[in-house]
Amino acid sequence: MFFSKKTKGYFVELNEHAVMLARTSAPTAPFVVEEAIECPPGDAAALEAAINQIQPKKSPSGYLHATVGIYPTKRLLRRHALELKRVKEPGYFAEVCSQQFRIEQDKYAIAILNANDGSDFDLNKGVQKDVLFCGLLSEEAASAQTTLLENGIYPERLELVSVATLGGVVDCLAHAKSKTPTLVLEIGADATHSFIVTSGGVEASRPIPQGLDAMVPVVQKELGLKDEESARKLFYSNTFDFTGMGPLLIKKLLRELQSSIGFYEVQTGQSVGQVLTTQLSPKLAWLDVAISSSLGVTNLKLDAAPWLQSRQITLAEPIAKCAQDIRWFGLLSLMANYNVVHAVAVEEKK
Repeated sequence: MFFSKKTKGYFVELNEHAVMLARTSAPTAPFVVEEAIECPPGDAAALEAAINQIQPKKSPSGYLHATVGIYPTKRLLRRHALELKRVKEPGYFAEVCSQQFRIEQDKYAIAILNANDGSDFDLNKGVQKDVLFCGLLSEEAASAQTTLLENGIYPERLELVSVATLGGVVDCLAHAKSKTPTLVLEIGADATHSFIVTSGGVEASRPIPQGLDAMVPVVQKELGLKDEESARKLFYSNTFDFTGMGPLLIKKLLRELQSSIGFYEVQTGQSVGQVLTTQLSPKLAWLDVAISSSLGVTNLKLDAAPWLQSRQITLAEPIAKCAQDIRWFGLLSLMANYNVVHAVAVEEKK
């Protein structure tokens, strides 16, 4: 099957707070991002309306054929230093998974990437010891595909948005010629994934077994609410300013983050200077400020437009603001093709 020049590209991200969709002028860059919309998660009617808006003329199959990014609950994202002498030993990677990550390798779909540039780890070359284990439970992958099909979306590719986001942040820092180590946080309901990245790749990773829900009992206690459900509704609403209570709510999380940062700084001699929190709903924007101020670092504000341009991705005028809203960064990162030459570099050669 050959794509005509009129074929559009479609990208979908499913996260805890929203379903985000975008249409591009072509399936692969260079292209223009023509439209971007979002709808609440778990609302089939709203999703159907969003799909109809993003793709007015249905495909012959009746499905929206898209590159889809997801955040599986038990996703694997761990940087690890391999013992290069052992990589060809049968069972070595299974041993790493069970002993280091506490998972059963045979239950996961796993890819191993080089931590510096995101390329596939080559077992035969085996010269790069610092790698990133990326994966998800095979049953979560199957479940996600079933849910997508039930909702009219055919996933041509199913990706971890976390991996795309890390690649995007690394490439964005490189494009901006920034050498500042950056703490990247994905704070979910049950857990937090923390990473330290630079323009040279992913430097450190740490899963922290507490997320937003762990802050709810603190809200209940501090505000004297009668039950946890009342505290949960208040915490996730936009009716109370938690800014003042922020340091107290993130106390446990902060301790873990300080430990990770301290270890990295002692190991490398470099200081983490900024933080980027990628997954928060707009109602929890105060949390971003609480974390950066408590850690004493800058809150990184990414304007993705110049970076996207370098990857031959242009945003149509009506949706240009998406480049400045971190909530869209994951979806935009799914679009980037790192095999294309930087447009900036081409200009420099002239």
